[in-house]
Amino acid sequence: MPASACTLLRTRIFQGVAIALVALALAGCTTTTDRMTTGSIPKLNKPVEAMDEAELRSSTERVGQAYEKNPRDAVNGVNYANLLRMQGRDAQALAVMQQVAIANPTDRTVLAAYGKAQAAAGQWQQALDTIGRAQTPDRPDWKLTSAEGAILDQLGRSAEARQRYREALDIQPGEASILSNLGMSYVLTGDLRTAETYLRQAAGQSTADSRVRQNLALVIGLQGRFPEAEKIARGELSQQQADANVAYLRSMLSQQNSWQKLAAKDSGSSAPTSTN
Repeated sequence: MPASACTLLRTRIFQGVAIALVALALAGCTTTTDRMTTGSIPKLNKPVEAMDEAELRSSTERVGQAYEKNPRDAVNGVNYANLLRMQGRDAQALAVMQQVAIANPTDRTVLAAYGKAQAAAGQWQQALDTIGRAQTPDRPDWKLTSAEGAILDQLGRSAEARQRYREALDIQPGEASILSNLGMSYVLTGDLRTAETYLRQAAGQSTADSRVRQNLALVIGLQGRFPEAEKIARGELSQQQADANVAYLRSMLSQQNSWQKLAAKDSGSSAPTSTN
């Protein structure tokens, strides 16, 4: 695969598989719901990944002001870092999470968000170590296990990554985000038929969201079935979002005919295998 196409794919796979960490960070806020009603911590009206640019800017300003007043607060710190990351301000998000992690060294939600910020900043090994600290062997969290797989994929350790995904599926069978992670792992190694198998399984789950289906569209597009991919990409998004995703698909296919090279490699691979 051309280096530029591989870089785009690795960016896409981290964006896709980071769902697990996003979900964990948001779920962690439920333990402090009462604090959020006091007015001391700005309440987010929707998940950060669902906000448009204006909402992101407004929320970042409000949450940032609260962070300045109390940089030790775990809930607000995680929210602030997530908002910064969604705007591409990865270095600042990492700096925020470093401060929050110092103040909350045993908080699993904080450690998970810190690992996410490290990964977004390209500190893959550090992120793996941080997420490992957040995990508890006696009661492993499937979201963290899947996130470990995502980072291992970024490090090029695909066999270990897929083992983590399967361990996560043992804990949470049929979870769409894990199946999507597993499918995208096969995209990175050029096995598009197996990737499509897992992504179709993921898209068929009740827990699947639009990001899972967009990953499926990507894999179908990489195999040269662009009309089918575009139909999926436009199926449930706003016009602006759909246009952006279709543009992404086209950019992937324009990378020195990367889909043809992937398809040629894929034609010699074995038949898809099952998850379990």
